[in-house]
Amino acid sequence: MNARIGKLTFVALGLIGALVVMTTYWQTWAAASLADRQDNAIKRVAEFSIDRGLIFAFEPRRRLARNVEREIDGKTLFFRRYPYGPLAAHVVGYSTVERSRTGLERSLNDYLTASNADLSTLVDKALDELRGKPVQGNNVVTSLDLDAQAVALEELGTTCGAVVALDPRSGEVKVMASTPGFDPNLVEESYEAISRATADCTPAAPLLNRASAGLYVPGSTFKVITASAALESGKYGPEAPFVDPGYCTVYGKRVNNFDTTRPFGTIDLTNALANSVNSVFCKIGLKLGAKEILDTAKRFGFYERPPLETPLDERLPSGLYRSGQLYYPRLDSDVDAGRMAFGQERMLVTPLQMAMVAGAIGFDGKLMEPHVVSRIVAPGGKVIERGRPHLIRRAVSEKTADSVAAMMRLAVERGTGTAAQVPGYSVGGKTGTGETGVPGANTTWFIAFVGVDDESPPELAIAVVLQNQSGTGGGTAAPIARAVMQAILQDTENP
Repeated sequence: MNARIGKLTFVALGLIGALVVMTTYWQTWAAASLADRQDNAIKRVAEFSIDRGLIFAFEPRRRLARNVEREIDGKTLFFRRYPYGPLAAHVVGYSTVERSRTGLERSLNDYLTASNADLSTLVDKALDELRGKPVQGNNVVTSLDLDAQAVALEELGTTCGAVVALDPRSGEVKVMASTPGFDPNLVEESYEAISRATADCTPAAPLLNRASAGLYVPGSTFKVITASAALESGKYGPEAPFVDPGYCTVYGKRVNNFDTTRPFGTIDLTNALANSVNSVFCKIGLKLGAKEILDTAKRFGFYERPPLETPLDERLPSGLYRSGQLYYPRLDSDVDAGRMAFGQERMLVTPLQMAMVAGAIGFDGKLMEPHVVSRIVAPGGKVIERGRPHLIRRAVSEKTADSVAAMMRLAVERGTGTAAQVPGYSVGGKTGTGETGVPGANTTWFIAFVGVDDESPPELAIAVVLQNQSGTGGGTAAPIARAVMQAILQDTENP
């Protein structure tokens, strides 16, 4: 009998010990991660007692996110409203009780709720609590140009697509537009209406930020990478001669130029990029091999998640994909290098990445870190964080960048990108038409940089992508790029 009691005592003590260990774990080590979970409803509701910081556009300082006070059970709570609705919804995101958060509302939540560790914030928060006032969060000022953002959305219209425009010298994001969009004011009470949205692509996915998380076949915009790899290899120069019969043979199969009726005959590399001659880049791909081109792409930021202040899962890396996963070949023979060299094969890219590519070429080969937050300001007006230019790396040499930039300018002057010409400015661009194998379902592109002349650093870099197109990038995407570039440059001229 005593033996049984002894065993029972040991079991009981073991259970109590396990209870103590688990309680300690959840209250100490796991507390922080548990509090940060998106589905932590208690924390989310508690945060609505905080006078959440506002989110602004850059100039003029228009409020993209503001608060509405409500008295509930004797408590003052603050709920979000978005005065401009869909205009910057994918970047700003939303903050709700039921649906949690996205965009900057999520990634900058600590700043917006005065939960960050900055000394000024801690002092302001403590003073608010001592006075019995609601805690005030820090305000966020973005670099978005709302007028240009509106132009981008208007130009995209009902098409599924995206536009990214940034300053390649500083990395400031001026435009990040994605269609179809959504009204963040409807998320809390009319979420089903958003989920039922339709568009000219399937799925419509209005909550998806196609600018940073949409993956698309790059088509001929990838020739900018291939041309850079060719020059960096030392095996080719801008005047390197080729003979274009209108096609290239890869693995025994003929790959035609997009315009199959127009062989260019003898042509150099510069004019091959300006006129987007597939066969030339196919030959370069076969000569260099896939891995050498991909290694150049890596220096432009491929195979990395592009840096930005938005949540990590709202940005995707560009590169070769296999079965939905990023893929780097073990051997050159694992990839059809000829097709990859002109942007087909299994290459997928985001508009944000391609705007970075265009910006690096225009800015002497320097790849700058993109950012959409201009500054974070405490309630008293003190700037506690400021977006600053940051060099990620030099993607290619200045000589290579200058040569490819000249090719891109030629493409806009008298090649495939003439629809992107902006009077009074020097524009370098590259068209792209990613074939999907389905008629009328091409993915069309235009990427570019623009400056006051050929010698000055460009003021702007841009990428435009459109889904389900029957035309080419030069006919569909380039005019949109021109309209957005003009809107931003006009604001620059008339501050």
